[in-house]
Amino acid sequence: MRLEINHETATGIIVNTATHLRRMARVQPFKRAVVAPSGRDRWGRVAYAHLTFQQLDRESDFLAYGLEKAGVSRGTRTILMVKPGLEFFALTFAIFKTGAVPVMVDPGMGIRRMVACFKETRPAAFIGIPAAHVLRTVYPRFFNTVNTWITVGRRWFWGGPTLQQIRRERAEPYPIADTRRDETAAILFTTGSTGPAKGVIYTHGIFAAQIACIKTQYGISTDEVDLPTFPLFALFDPALGMTAIIPDMDPTQPAKVNPEKIIEAVTNHGVTNMFASPALLNRVGKYGKGKGIRLPSLKRVISAGAPVHAANMAQFSALLCGDAEIHSGYGATEAMPVASIGSKEILSETGALSEQGDGVCVGYPVSGITVRIIPTCDGALNTWSSVDVIKNNAVGEITVKGDMVTGSYHDRPEADALAKIKDDTRTWHRMGDLGRIDEHGRLWFYGRKNQRVITAGGTLYTIACEAIFNNHPRVYRSALVGIGAVPDQKPVICIELHPEDGGAGKPALTRELLQLAKSSKLTQSINTILYPDTFPVDIRHNSKIFREKLAAWAEKQL
Repeated sequence: MRLEINHETATGIIVNTATHLRRMARVQPFKRAVVAPSGRDRWGRVAYAHLTFQQLDRESDFLAYGLEKAGVSRGTRTILMVKPGLEFFALTFAIFKTGAVPVMVDPGMGIRRMVACFKETRPAAFIGIPAAHVLRTVYPRFFNTVNTWITVGRRWFWGGPTLQQIRRERAEPYPIADTRRDETAAILFTTGSTGPAKGVIYTHGIFAAQIACIKTQYGISTDEVDLPTFPLFALFDPALGMTAIIPDMDPTQPAKVNPEKIIEAVTNHGVTNMFASPALLNRVGKYGKGKGIRLPSLKRVISAGAPVHAANMAQFSALLCGDAEIHSGYGATEAMPVASIGSKEILSETGALSEQGDGVCVGYPVSGITVRIIPTCDGALNTWSSVDVIKNNAVGEITVKGDMVTGSYHDRPEADALAKIKDDTRTWHRMGDLGRIDEHGRLWFYGRKNQRVITAGGTLYTIACEAIFNNHPRVYRSALVGIGAVPDQKPVICIELHPEDGGAGKPALTRELLQLAKSSKLTQSINTILYPDTFPVDIRHNSKIFREKLAAWAEKQL
């Protein structure tokens, strides 16, 4: 029998993400670990199912024994397509315990792109709900490396056992795999919002660093209750000792969430912490402020995926009490978290500067992360020794290194060459974003590098220019795109009006917006305004604008 160990060896420190759960099961065995809605009665009252930390640890043990017998063992790349809930948590930690490697893809990227991502990893196992198995039978060539099929729920016409059939109850705890700090723990795909989706290799050491960082950065204690509205963040909860309340929502469409159900979950369980996208904050904040609702149990709200704008923060802050505030985190799948800032600082200082075109302040680098700004470059940078660092508060390319920074993509050497810079034993990651560091050490975000508009008169940055137009009361959001070839692109502003705006009087509105453009030196060169019916945005956050698609549309209009 293998022994569960967690100490230094000649080959490095042995670390396994699942050990965090086992430790919490010993420290607080009877505290609820995961709570999920299980239906409603005839009066509409919601019922819940739950697993305590002890139960979750034991259930993941039983599943780990079954997975190992079914052929899922250390290093097995395993597609996991299961909805957030009790089984999702138990399965994920069972996979970690075996040392297998879960492969997770955002379903919001579309079916064809999603299955292409799966194929790229050459998985050997597939665990999914019935709808997922239907998908793989429709696209069999994308799964031709899979030899283990497991259905979570009822199996229909395909082969392989169900999760219930492989489950093996044992008296003794499952011996957690003795994985090393630098051993692959998971492959998480980027959303591909500005390019092809890429598989990011996470090690057990990176997960351990993230858990430690989040706990310290936000002062999270084990007596807290979390509402994670994004499944990936939910997995941190058992490791942090927090109770995870699974929200009654479609996690792929936060902009369409029912705010009543989110508020219901917060009040029913005394939620103290909440992970949420800006789109969800906007929807819940608008509803709650209009109804005069307060959420006194909330200590903090942590938002990620896109910067939270000041107006959105002010709106949701009306629901909070005491010292509670919203924290806007900056990062990417390749490196998270990188920086963070609280709503009080944004509402009292940086938000007003953002409205003037100074970019969006995403805060101070978190502990364990080093941020440097370098001259913008579209090509590869092989070694850090050849890189200049900008030290004068000027805008350039954001680079980061630290314990939470991933070292490579899965089987994408060309992407590694463009995104990674070697520096002795550490690797710098090029975020693909533009920004600056101010005199206080705060990082300011100016937009994606590949979305900057390069004109004959100079370079325009999306976030800075868009802020000027967003000051108009009829504008919900705007998007700067470039038409034509570099370095002579034509800047165009696309405008999305507020949902309740009927769109009347656009000629007069255009004149007002052009006058607004002339009022700032950042936007004086912009003289073309277009009104697309809708903005193409990522389905998960509803905040990341697909400007490449808008640019193609705009070019056809001119």
